[in-house]
Amino acid sequence: MAEAHTKNHDYHLVDPSPWPLVGSMSATIMAIGAVMWMKHMPVAGMQLGPLVFGAGLLGVLYTMLAWWMDVVREAEHEGHHTRVVQIHHRYGMLMFIASEVMFFVAWFWAFFDASLFTGEHIQYARAEFTGGHWPPKGIETFDPWHLPLLNTLILLTSGTTVTWAHYALIQNDRAGLKQALWLTLILGGMFTIVQGYEYAHASFAFAGNIYGATFYMATGFHGFHVIIGTIFLAICLYRVYLGHFKPNQHLGFEFAAWYWHFVDVVWLFLFAAIYVWGSGTPAAH
Repeated sequence: MAEAHTKNHDYHLVDPSPWPLVGSMSATIMAIGAVMWMKHMPVAGMQLGPLVFGAGLLGVLYTMLAWWMDVVREAEHEGHHTRVVQIHHRYGMLMFIASEVMFFVAWFWAFFDASLFTGEHIQYARAEFTGGHWPPKGIETFDPWHLPLLNTLILLTSGTTVTWAHYALIQNDRAGLKQALWLTLILGGMFTIVQGYEYAHASFAFAGNIYGATFYMATGFHGFHVIIGTIFLAICLYRVYLGHFKPNQHLGFEFAAWYWHFVDVVWLFLFAAIYVWGSGTPAAH
């Protein structure tokens, strides 16, 4: 009877888990709350949209935390992450990054459509608003060789430090791994602070003009990814202090490094396309 339950393959058949159901229910509650909030839909005379959205968001965050803790336990303590399982995880992470690339394709598409076809006759409302040129009249764009260039250097430097951390891990240099991860986190935080300062001193808002809408959607969405990547790496650093990751098995850290390099590459395209090419001739600051 025991032989019938003996594992004789390299695949991982996961145990029954509540998190897919809990996560889907929480996401549904969050979506309903978001609609109620944005549409100002009252319930018994009260605006409960923010509360419903918050409850759903907490459920989603808790699901993510608990589910990933299960994955870490399966990898570190139960030995389920065989080489075959690791290959499948890599495929999954690659698919996830590819889906994220498509998000940015949409924002770039919106920006280039607005900037390249300002005078298109079928876009008469756009032509009236922009005056047929880009950037629209009255928009004072950022000098790309000031704060945007500084942030580019910060993010590229963080890419080298996370590569250093990966090399140190492969060499089983735990001290170097910690130092490099700390530097990466500091640089990621600096990027976010500089971008926040840049937004606070922008001469244009998100609403009311097509330049602001396309600019903030592209750069802001990237800034959100930097924050997520910083959290990702911070969790990896915490796991390093717990003694996790081995030179021959460190998928969690490897995926964090992939994600960070993806963020770096996207920023290079944003800097070249939106800050340099798409800003016209910025006014001096």
